[in-house]
Amino acid sequence: MSKRPDPAGDSTRAVHGGERAHRSTDAVTTPIYQTSTFWFPDSATLAAYQEGRLPREEYGRYGNPTWEAVERKLCELENAEAAVLAASGMCAATTLFLALLPKGAHLIVTSDCYRRTRQFIEQYLTKLDVETTVIDPSDTKQLADAIRPGRTRLFFTESPTNPYLRVIDVPEAVKVCHAQGVEVVVDSTFATPVNHRALDDGADYVIHSATKYLGGHNDLLAGVVLGSAERVKPVRDAMGVLGGVIDAHAAYLLLRGIKTLSVRMQRHNENGLHLATWLEAHPRVRQVWYPGLESHPDHTTALRSMKGFGGVVTFELDCDLQGAFRFTDACRIPYIAPSLGGVESLVEVPALMSFWDRTPEERAALGIRDSLIRLSVGIEDADDLIADLAQALERI
Repeated sequence: MSKRPDPAGDSTRAVHGGERAHRSTDAVTTPIYQTSTFWFPDSATLAAYQEGRLPREEYGRYGNPTWEAVERKLCELENAEAAVLAASGMCAATTLFLALLPKGAHLIVTSDCYRRTRQFIEQYLTKLDVETTVIDPSDTKQLADAIRPGRTRLFFTESPTNPYLRVIDVPEAVKVCHAQGVEVVVDSTFATPVNHRALDDGADYVIHSATKYLGGHNDLLAGVVLGSAERVKPVRDAMGVLGGVIDAHAAYLLLRGIKTLSVRMQRHNENGLHLATWLEAHPRVRQVWYPGLESHPDHTTALRSMKGFGGVVTFELDCDLQGAFRFTDACRIPYIAPSLGGVESLVEVPALMSFWDRTPEERAALGIRDSLIRLSVGIEDADDLIADLAQALERI
């Protein structure tokens, strides 16, 4: 896929991209097209649409001007040719898998990734006889060895990953995969197009849970798949059949949220690095995972490929599970809640929030330690957040 030109900075494209040149009204803000269907004045117009001679909308499962504006804006931010919105990040991922993986295919994923993605692979893709190989995020030799010529279709990875924030050497992974005809999918939710554009590094697809940083206000669910027009088409076709489309009002909230993405990410990046540095020096913290720290295993890769390191900081407390509970309960600014990427700081104990149905031994095998904390740093004042974490650390 040829790279699109970069006509303006991130903030200018976030505000104006995908909207200004596509106005159907004189409204500064793209309207909410709150309709499930679109009418045709006559049969000739419908025939022109069906034959591809007239670009327009037909039915709300196939298109809506509000969410099409979001798709165009995200294409400008990611340097993509095409995008398809979905009702959630998981819907974007699952629709992509179902659209691209034939029965009996082989898939490669990384060991550190969102639990529900792994759950879909294990519980549903196996019904299609799709086999999966799990590799270390940074081991391209494992990646090369895992490829089964003629069967491996996709390498799917997050970057940074969840929860340990591993950063993939995307150009090297692309080189390894493309040599064997394998396509690369990067879930860039934690990075956003402000911090890293994986398509520019050669990835075939980028997906986001737009619920997170892209929306930015913890008030919507959305997902997106981006890439070349040719590659995205089967995903769009599958979305029209499977029906996991976003509604117009959520698309409007997402459109509004994206406009401030660049300025929000600047604050998330600053706060994340500030808090990670402070936590690493605290005597009650055993270890911190944050790509902006020299101690992170992928710090060199992150410096080379990312503009900033985001607002998620993962750290392990020097305590047991009950001590971790006391810490989160004592936090006054972050909410105890799942998700990330909003203006409000959120904190969780992954062992309780996401893996409580697993035994301690099963959690340990997955790398989920009982005293592990995942902090999604918001845009509050960093000094206030540090003061709050300091008093909470005294309670563990």
